[in-house]
Amino acid sequence: MNYETVQQRIAAAAARAGRSVADIKLVAVCKQRPLADVAVLYAAGQRDFGENRVEDCAPKAAAAAADFEIDGAAIRWHMIGHVQSRKAQQVAEVCGIVHSVDGVKLAGRLGRAAEQAGRALPILLECNVSGEPNKDGLQANDCAAGSLQWEQLVREVASIAATPGVQVRGLMTMAPVVAEPAAARPFFVALRELRDRLVAQLGGLALPELSMGMTDDFEVAIAEGATIVRVGRAIFSD
Repeated sequence: MNYETVQQRIAAAAARAGRSVADIKLVAVCKQRPLADVAVLYAAGQRDFGENRVEDCAPKAAAAAADFEIDGAAIRWHMIGHVQSRKAQQVAEVCGIVHSVDGVKLAGRLGRAAEQAGRALPILLECNVSGEPNKDGLQANDCAAGSLQWEQLVREVASIAATPGVQVRGLMTMAPVVAEPAAARPFFVALRELRDRLVAQLGGLALPELSMGMTDDFEVAIAEGATIVRVGRAIFSD
């Protein structure tokens, strides 16, 4: 594994951007990796792990809780993949935060499930800032002031923020696959600027988290304000 190397790269990117590395959370994306790999990272101090599917996350979470959560330093499971509405109950029971909330309906189901579990569930709103038709997320690629898309987005975000049982903590995006990491920069800039505009438009709504950047582009994302980076291949590649 290359865990320490990734940590060093995050620290170097933060330093170049004049930011504190303490303000950037690494989520180790462990999809399709065995629990043994999670245990190795846990022993090294990693506490945030990401999964794409709740059916993969749930057994790992249960086994981890039984095997190696010690001294009160529990793993926090991040749901980073698309969530089907029918699986909202299980996601709310297992995951500490959901990155991929893409509509009012899903937020409502997660909120109701979280309330039944006696908790408030932190969520991030997935925004499709590239406009790619194959991407999930709230449409946010044509959000000029006064545009229909902007007005719709503001309404959706306001509605989700008012949903009982969930706490909107910020935004998430996936940049397009590009040949060079620098080519992803405009999409990270777009998400940061979108966050700033939403905060200004919806007074009282704080959106401190920006989940953006993966193995191929997380250093660029950090330069543009990412507070959470989701890295799998760079950590687990042999």
